[in-house]
Amino acid sequence: MHQFLSERIQIMEESLTLAMTQKARELKAAGRETLSFSAGEPDFDVPQAVKDAAIAAIKSGANKYTNVSGTDELREAIAAKLKRENHIGYAPKNIVVSSGAKHSLFQLFAVLLNHGDEVIIPTPAWVSYPEMARYHGAKDVLVRTKAENDFKMTPDELRAAISPRAKLVVICSPSNPTGSVYSAEEIAAFGEILRGTNAFVVSDEIYEKLVYGVKFISTAAVSDLFDRTITVNGLSKCAAMTGWRLGYLATANAEIAKAVTKLQSQSTTNASSIVQKAAIAALDGRADADMEAMRKRFEARRDLALSLFEKLDPLKTLKVVKPQGAFYLFVSHEAVEKDSMKFCLDLLEKTGVATVPGVGFEQEGYFRMSFATDEKSIEKGIHLIADFVKNY
Repeated sequence: MHQFLSERIQIMEESLTLAMTQKARELKAAGRETLSFSAGEPDFDVPQAVKDAAIAAIKSGANKYTNVSGTDELREAIAAKLKRENHIGYAPKNIVVSSGAKHSLFQLFAVLLNHGDEVIIPTPAWVSYPEMARYHGAKDVLVRTKAENDFKMTPDELRAAISPRAKLVVICSPSNPTGSVYSAEEIAAFGEILRGTNAFVVSDEIYEKLVYGVKFISTAAVSDLFDRTITVNGLSKCAAMTGWRLGYLATANAEIAKAVTKLQSQSTTNASSIVQKAAIAALDGRADADMEAMRKRFEARRDLALSLFEKLDPLKTLKVVKPQGAFYLFVSHEAVEKDSMKFCLDLLEKTGVATVPGVGFEQEGYFRMSFATDEKSIEKGIHLIADFVKNY
């Protein structure tokens, strides 16, 4: 322990998804052949309409500070998108644009959480939710969901977890890492349980456009959840704009929006002025055809990966959760190894295949494999995984 570092940063763990991606890069730099399925990053290019809008913004000289919470033009475009596609009516003034959905979440946790507050997080969960909660002095209340329920939190599980100290309930649909998607009925049941409590719902909807055979439902559009839900979204997944860093949150509570804006005014100020201009093209319909083409390719890759596991692992040594959304397979390897870190490090060292250990998502005995890569790599990678398991 380094005495000069804050207690907050010393209790925070490094993101395991990024750590495994870095290990794969290091092996590749050393001359090893690697296949990385660890990063949650689409392999597609950004839609041309978005790139054209960015170029036009640069040429027009849109390079000055903007409003801290985002340009009026962009916040109006976000509000219009949320009304048109998600059936949620947010005032543009209650939308705050930040440098990525992760940034939006971090700031939201910062302005809402006090020491002793509780954050209810269904697991398996994205690696950053518990870390953000703990960093801001709150207790992460992990709700252990079950595979037979598609790793979705049930009303009874939420009821058992809620307490007077609960400040936030985190819902990620479609889920990272499982790809599970909550229905309107399931979300409405949560609303019934939360009625009369002081808990806010954080609805992480970053994978909303990547759904397969099911309908995506925004939490704030269901029942009476609008007033207590803060919707968080961005353009990294649906428009492949990972490096552009553009996210936003929307809330019915003007005080929350003002608090996040105040915090951002003392940290990053505004998100990139160029990216804000370009983002409008990803929200107003100009890039819809490109985003739908990406979704269809992801669905085909999901089906390819599932069929390969079915073919190459006939004994069902690996149990694969069929995702309804996002671009991950969450795979149980408990039949051969319960320690997910050991399994994934051995797999990487012996085959060059990089995945993410389930322990990072608070679920031992599993690994997460992204299918946001080309079909040839998916086929080769799953062959290597199947051979590795046979000889484990």
